[in-house]
Amino acid sequence: MRIAIGCDENGYEMKEAIKAHLEQRGVEYEDMGCGAGETVLYPEIARRVAVSIMEGKFDRGILICGTGLGMAIVANKIPGVRAATCHDVYSAERARKSNNAQIITFGAQVIGNVLATKLVDVWLDSEFAGGRSKPKVDLIDEIDREFRKH
Repeated sequence: MRIAIGCDENGYEMKEAIKAHLEQRGVEYEDMGCGAGETVLYPEIARRVAVSIMEGKFDRGILICGTGLGMAIVANKIPGVRAATCHDVYSAERARKSNNAQIITFGAQVIGNVLATKLVDVWLDSEFAGGRSKPKVDLIDEIDREFRKH
């Protein structure tokens, strides 16, 4: 599994903690910004990570800003991408199992690094379950294709 990870300046410390955790797990990742001391507009980073998912260069993505919300909003604008802000274990698991979310977003001003790495583990270890969720995700994809034409 290949992971794209990115953040704005609010999420830099959390991103570094998650990268160290991914290395411990042996998960391949690419840091798509921002760097230490750098100030960025979070939509630039969210777009970069989400497009890499859309293009199939990475299997999943992790985005971090102050709340995680802005990153999710931007990532969800990219066709075929589903991003979910998760700050608890159940949501992180269901983001994958029920919604097939390829991107998880965190708010560094909402949760700490220890919880974030636990949520990464739960999310990475979960797979789309299909079942009752499949028609819902299929409909999400259909709506995405419908509005992509406009």
